[in-house]
Amino acid sequence: MGKTTGFLEYKRKDNSYRDKEKRLKDYKDVVNYLEKDELKDQAARCMECGIPFCHVLGCPLSNLIPEWNDFIYKGQWKEAYERLSLTNNFPEITGRVCPATCESACTLSINDSPVSIKNIELTIIENAFKEGWVIPQMPVKKTGKKVAVIGSGPAGLAASQDLCRLGHNVTLFEKSEKVGGYLRYGIPDFKLEKHIIDRRVEQMKAEGVKIETNVNIGVDATANYLLKSFDVVLLTIGAGEPRDLLVPGRESKGVYFAMEYLSLSNQFVSGEIKEKDLISAKDKNVLVIGGGDTGSDCVGTANRQGAKKVTQIEIMPKPMEWKDDSNPNWPDWPIILRISSSHKEGCERDWNILTKSFEAENGKVKKAKCVKVEWEKVKPGERPSFKEVEGSEFEINTDLVLLSMGFVHPVHEGLIKDSNIELDNRGNVKTDEKYATNLARVFAAGDVNTGASLVVRAINHGKQSSLAIDNFLKNR
Repeated sequence: MGKTTGFLEYKRKDNSYRDKEKRLKDYKDVVNYLEKDELKDQAARCMECGIPFCHVLGCPLSNLIPEWNDFIYKGQWKEAYERLSLTNNFPEITGRVCPATCESACTLSINDSPVSIKNIELTIIENAFKEGWVIPQMPVKKTGKKVAVIGSGPAGLAASQDLCRLGHNVTLFEKSEKVGGYLRYGIPDFKLEKHIIDRRVEQMKAEGVKIETNVNIGVDATANYLLKSFDVVLLTIGAGEPRDLLVPGRESKGVYFAMEYLSLSNQFVSGEIKEKDLISAKDKNVLVIGGGDTGSDCVGTANRQGAKKVTQIEIMPKPMEWKDDSNPNWPDWPIILRISSSHKEGCERDWNILTKSFEAENGKVKKAKCVKVEWEKVKPGERPSFKEVEGSEFEINTDLVLLSMGFVHPVHEGLIKDSNIELDNRGNVKTDEKYATNLARVFAAGDVNTGASLVVRAINHGKQSSLAIDNFLKNR
């Protein structure tokens, strides 16, 4: 698995970022990637650890990480690609946007910096595209069975591709103009340029996946129509209902959900809408409420639009600052302070902040009224609670507020609203262990039944649901 003494001989080397002043002038990828030769030394750091926690525990897809690290160390790039493509439909996407839970679980992380798994994964697949190794994989035999997949996010894309390769006739329905769901309309181009999605979609089309865009199931086509026209329906519509902030002044102009803001920005970058149709941060004081990745994406987008000032606040406590290269919570994901490329471009951050209300002038938001909170210690299993710090009230001047506080469940409209599909106590579509809902021949996979999670987990659920559906169709 790499070089036996590689982790002792080579230090971890990461990608760098493009110059800040230059990258703020465009929406192109912010990363300067390492060369192939440099990745050989990084792959050599993969130690023969006995139990590879990276793919046993760290990777939802169970990627064969030690195997393709070994091939890269030996210069066998095609063999590395073949191993990678066995488990992951879209490593060019996970290699860009996955938080790399595999690296947190890397055995080296106990007391050293982990293997550069994410960078190696991305270089393997990009080299494969360059060499022409990524070609359509046609089914050996057609089954004649028809499957409708509703929603083209990562779960829907993975399920569609796998079901098609298993020989079924797959039609992928998407309500937007283009395929990709959150990948296309939620993640900015500076993290995931959209030609990356397009080239994979072309492969899927060549394999036989039929794609129908601008089709809103429940409006343009009913559930009854789908069940009459297809043998199986798979819901992969994601968890798109954002968590709201129901405080006085919420209705003020200038207060938006993060996804409203990011989606319009992405559509502008792709040429789908004009600049006048944007929610623009130009010359504005921007307040981002929510400290996660989506909030970070809002920060980067606002700076590119020419914001006067960007502030990001979070109700949770400030995570632990960890300067060491090891993982303090190995093999689990560490809750430590993370600084994204967007934060480095300009942003004031604060934690333990509760937004109490918004103040408007002539209907437009001008201030956010906030207070500091203090989190109370609770026993294991108890729900965390906080109290306001007396006398800590303060105001933030703002012209644009972006609510980035996560998602609660799928949007309850269309097929979900009009059918008797069963939901769990959190509002997600309820399924059994085989991804089947209470409705005959209707399955669900990805965030629609798990709640909002990682792209890599959605891909895994898409793949697993395709196997469950294939088995169901074989036994009908």
